Amino acid sequence: MTRNVGTVSRGIRCPIIRQGDPLSQIVVDSVIAASQSEGFALRDRDVVAITESVVARSQGNYASTEAIGTDVTRKFGGGTVGVIFPILSRNRFAVCLKGIARGAKKIVLMLSYPRDEVGNQLLTEDQLDEKGINPYSTVLTLPEYRALFGTSTHPFTGIDYIDYYSSVIRSAGAEAEILFSNHAADILTCTNHVINCDIHTRKRTQRILKEAGALVYGLDEILTAPVDGSGYNSKYGLLGSNKSTDDSIKLFPNDCNDLVREIQALLLQKTGKHMEVMVYGDGAFKDPAGQIWELADPVVSPGYTEGLEGTPNELKLKYLADNDFRALRGEALRDAIAERIREKDSSLVGKMESEGTTPRRLTDLIGSLCDLTSGSGDKGTPIVLVQGYFDNYTSQ
Repeated sequence: MTRNVGTVSRGIRCPIIRQGDPLSQIVVDSVIAASQSEGFALRDRDVVAITESVVARSQGNYASTEAIGTDVTRKFGGGTVGVIFPILSRNRFAVCLKGIARGAKKIVLMLSYPRDEVGNQLLTEDQLDEKGINPYSTVLTLPEYRALFGTSTHPFTGIDYIDYYSSVIRSAGAEAEILFSNHAADILTCTNHVINCDIHTRKRTQRILKEAGALVYGLDEILTAPVDGSGYNSKYGLLGSNKSTDDSIKLFPNDCNDLVREIQALLLQKTGKHMEVMVYGDGAFKDPAGQIWELADPVVSPGYTEGLEGTPNELKLKYLADNDFRALRGEALRDAIAERIREKDSSLVGKMESEGTTPRRLTDLIGSLCDLTSGSGDKGTPIVLVQGYFDNYTSQ
């Protein structure tokens, strides 16, 4: 009998995770307890996903602003440092900026405009049009910006990030200068010591600056090793970090592949089911109203089991129904489509019958689903169980 339910995503509650907790055991026990209490069966190819936050917390992967400042001083010598293209976020960047400022005498902060990399808004495009400003050719100082646009606040948080970031820098004991530009090399009129804070365009930005002779480190190259016993991330540095306290951050977790394999093995041992496991951070999706692209982490998933490699290989049912089998109805149409699915090629790249399916990595798709399921507030479900994701129209 064909199942009448396809993909199901369940948020799974678990204890509050602290440093040193046996996370693998907690995850497995929580998933099994949920299946027993809610009366659903666990199956092969279910996906168990764990938010990166609890992974990093169990690892104790924290660092202070003092550790950040020490690393910045070691890299640049403690003078003037240009900090370019940060996102506008109290949670994601403000504490990092405070740490960076502790390692310099002066910070020249260069903001992209009218929006940051992930869509947080300083200005609207209409404001630029009204003043005749081309953001891709015009560099603005802070007095010029204020004369043109006055005070601007974030539409969701109500924060004036220009004033806020300036105060963060000064509170750390550094002088602050603010510029607005979308070209990395414009910072070199002020300093050739630069930290580029963009996330997904960071390699290009570094190439441009290095070719221009700058000493440049990306945010992913700050705290790649412990400083006086601090946390660190060997691959992503400060990228993917979040505010913990006013003077400390939680970094992106390390060594996630070892963790997911351990959880997969424990699940097989305790349930007899071969499940896939992943760690997820921000989902990769864009808010149509606020124009904010959610992905402020360097990747959606920093660790996953082998069965989550690749992209979907799916036929478009409406294409088959409207084209190949447009003369069929009812049971005959169902049987014809089911047969085509069973016979589909192992790779549908370039085939018209796959047109309109989603050519994204499985980890990005499933991680986005998990991020939306768990939310970022008080739901208390840092584990997500996804069932039926690999089913299709023929699955029994």
